[in-house]
Amino acid sequence: MENHVLRDWMDSVEPFLTPLADIARSFTDLTGVPVDLPTALFLRAQLAGLERPSRTSANGSCHLLQAADGWAAVNLARPDDLAAVPALLALLGSPGECGGLQAAVRRVTAAEVVEAAQLLGIAAAVPGSAQGARPAVRAERWGEKGVSRAMAEIRIVDFSALWAGPLCARLLGLAGARVLKVESATRPDGARFGTPAFYRWLHDGHDNLVVDFAPGALDEIVAEADVVIEASRPRALRRLGLRAEEFLAARPGRVWVGITGYGRENDRIAFGDDASAAGGLTGVDPNGDPLFLGDALADPVTGVFAAQAVARSLAAGGGELLCVSMAACAATLADARAGVQPPC
Repeated sequence: MENHVLRDWMDSVEPFLTPLADIARSFTDLTGVPVDLPTALFLRAQLAGLERPSRTSANGSCHLLQAADGWAAVNLARPDDLAAVPALLALLGSPGECGGLQAAVRRVTAAEVVEAAQLLGIAAAVPGSAQGARPAVRAERWGEKGVSRAMAEIRIVDFSALWAGPLCARLLGLAGARVLKVESATRPDGARFGTPAFYRWLHDGHDNLVVDFAPGALDEIVAEADVVIEASRPRALRRLGLRAEEFLAARPGRVWVGITGYGRENDRIAFGDDASAAGGLTGVDPNGDPLFLGDALADPVTGVFAAQAVARSLAAGGGELLCVSMAACAATLADARAGVQPPC
């Protein structure tokens, strides 16, 4: 992708970027590391040769479908999601629907579409439904503050996958932190099956460890960590014996980053494009109907928010659980453009 094309992608999202630019400047003030927003937001699109999206996301998996009362974003991101479409049609009251999912969705409300998709573990959202709902980052104190240390002394264990968490780890690594990426032996990071150059960029300079995610197997890995980055449902890590509250209480100054679609109290699954739609981070066509913007924008936006939150917390002594919601990060950008006051 040539630079002028990259500029074209940036132009499409420029009206939303003021809050993100502020967060990026704050990260730079805290760490001395500049954040190249065009690269952070659109390198994946550049390397993969993606086209600008419309009603289908840039990567082709998420679809804005017109329902009886509005729109629904349905993300068929995994083979299991595609295999579940017949079951989704049945839940929508249209088994064997000859017109496919789009025709079935038109007969029901957007909320009904999202509810049915969620029952099947498919990521889906009503556009704008997460606007004004919660702050992008919610900090909870579960440990004692420690002394402020240079980033070069910080050890990070990154259990996250795909884009948001790894981008957070990359930015902190550029600031000097030592990063260990930990993957399951049976469930590797899905980004490995995407564009190899993008995966290498995200994890450049990081150590990598592949382990069997069995109960107790991760205890030694996190024992010396100062920061944990994860993007799992809390109950999934608890089954493995990892609890954020215990990690933070064990030693002063630690930080735990939990990246989720809608908050740690909400089990809804989310990916970048549907989370962007939920947050209202979408464009509009001449009729005022929604269009996707960029490439899974909630992912890189969340990565920058999370990295700044970690740097801020460490500078203040840590001891915090940082709950980072992808939909809320997207909503922060959409709300700012709309002039909506951010939630407390």
